[in-house]
Amino acid sequence: MPSYDYPFNERIRTLLRVEDLFAKVLHNVAAGHEYHHHCALLTLLQILDVVDRAELKLDLLQELDRQKNTLRSLVGNPAISADALQETLNDIDKASNGLRSETTKLGQTLRANEWLMSIKQRAGIPGGVCEFDVPSYHYWLGLGEERRMRDFNTWLEPLIPMQQAIIIILRILRGSGATGKIVAIGGAYQQMLGGAKPAQMLKIEMSDDLKCFPEVSANKYAINIRFNTLDCTQKPQKFEEDVPFSLTLCNL
Repeated sequence: MPSYDYPFNERIRTLLRVEDLFAKVLHNVAAGHEYHHHCALLTLLQILDVVDRAELKLDLLQELDRQKNTLRSLVGNPAISADALQETLNDIDKASNGLRSETTKLGQTLRANEWLMSIKQRAGIPGGVCEFDVPSYHYWLGLGEERRMRDFNTWLEPLIPMQQAIIIILRILRGSGATGKIVAIGGAYQQMLGGAKPAQMLKIEMSDDLKCFPEVSANKYAINIRFNTLDCTQKPQKFEEDVPFSLTLCNL
């Protein structure tokens, strides 16, 4: 079932971007081929750009602590699975301890690697990491899968606590809120927002057989969803049929 997340603020937008990039890095690292490792390294360097905010680490720690306190208040609640609750609390402790054990800025160990930064500088140029541009990079790609795997493990290790923290926070966020079954009449839907605690993200889920996708515009007052079709030769066009979908307004 296709699922679409739409963040309402820059903080959640950053978490979703890092989640997406990290998933691609890990997939390409595991694939093993030098072309996959090339994609993995360039994506890893993109993560550095996204997390190059000194306050991200502090934001993650504060949110983990807040969620930990909230979940602790649920201990003993018969409506909550004790095992699942304890597992989440353990995950939060592990991620928090990992973040606190890294005393430098997120990604600083990679930024201090002059060779990686030389590749990052060339990566901004289309085709800029060809073998004649960066022969050392071509040499590294040819060292073999085992050596490249060791290097990736070294580079990724300081970032794993950040990834774990983001996974936990987004898992809690996606699991919050009530899900409603809605029909977009003629491919369009609008909903006014209110309440003392504004939503931070919306999640849309659709049936696999629907030949359309949602585009969302939203602010703290309203959300507008328009479903479009795509034929890959022109701009997306409005889907004129009624579209059943599930909508969840998420808030930490």
